[in-house]
Amino acid sequence: MQKMKAAVCRQYGAPEVLQIQEVKKPVCRNDEILVRIMASSVNSGDVKLRSLAVSGLQKIVMQMVLGFSRPRRSVLGMVYAGMVVDTGKKVSRFKVGDRVFGMTGFSFGAYAEYINVKENSIVLTMPANAGFEQAAALPFGWHTAIYFFEKAGINASKRASILVYGASGSVGTAAVQLAHYFNAELTSVCSSAGKDLLQGLGATSIICYDQEDFTQCQKKFDLVFDAVGKISRQSCKHLLNQGGRFVTVGGLDMAGQKLSHLQLIRELFEKGKCQAVIDKVYPFNEIVAANRYVDSGKKKGNVVLLLNE
Repeated sequence: MQKMKAAVCRQYGAPEVLQIQEVKKPVCRNDEILVRIMASSVNSGDVKLRSLAVSGLQKIVMQMVLGFSRPRRSVLGMVYAGMVVDTGKKVSRFKVGDRVFGMTGFSFGAYAEYINVKENSIVLTMPANAGFEQAAALPFGWHTAIYFFEKAGINASKRASILVYGASGSVGTAAVQLAHYFNAELTSVCSSAGKDLLQGLGATSIICYDQEDFTQCQKKFDLVFDAVGKISRQSCKHLLNQGGRFVTVGGLDMAGQKLSHLQLIRELFEKGKCQAVIDKVYPFNEIVAANRYVDSGKKKGNVVLLLNE
């Protein structure tokens, strides 16, 4: 039986619950591909699932989905970029040597040296101009931003006015770029530490929440998007135009995964309309430190994890 290294999580808690161990290396079934994972990411969704640091109904729902006393699937991680090293007999979309990126959702498994995924899962060949680190930094934030923009109908709007709260995080930096793609009138809210990053992404109207109260903004918006799950509709409903929407990543609504979202991400990156915003890169054996950094709330953009070098 062949072995591989994986970060195993046997209980919910602090970053230290993650331990790198040797586990059974997967093999691909007829409709699967086996991917040697080169890079993954540690994002806000990952640490929320690892720690189960939520309360009320959200905690109950997450426990029902993930496991009550500990994760049912001990190898976490939802995003990967890597190389196809084997294919099942019925696989036609991919071949050995293809560079691919994808999302596993609540199947997890991306904090490991190898993963087997179904050919028809959320996986595509990587953007031709992307490296593994960039490809691993794209799916979570961009996929989430696309999902909530579509939910609010921004993709069908003309010159919508949008406020993005938490604009310097993984989801926020994707939302800022996506707003530009949809030709929206954008106002970004972040800390002073994130201002330069957002200006580099083309943001011009920026409110630093540690210097002024964004809820006192005189503008009205078609969409207020809480990209970090820290504000409520009640606190900013006066900022909405009639018929305006408030959406947040902090509710029970999980961003449903679609292959079309991944296809859009790849297309935008290849056309130069999408940047992979990377804050820090950690080797696999420092996964605990990577989780600590994301837990700190100081992350800007994405934290990437290198699994094979």
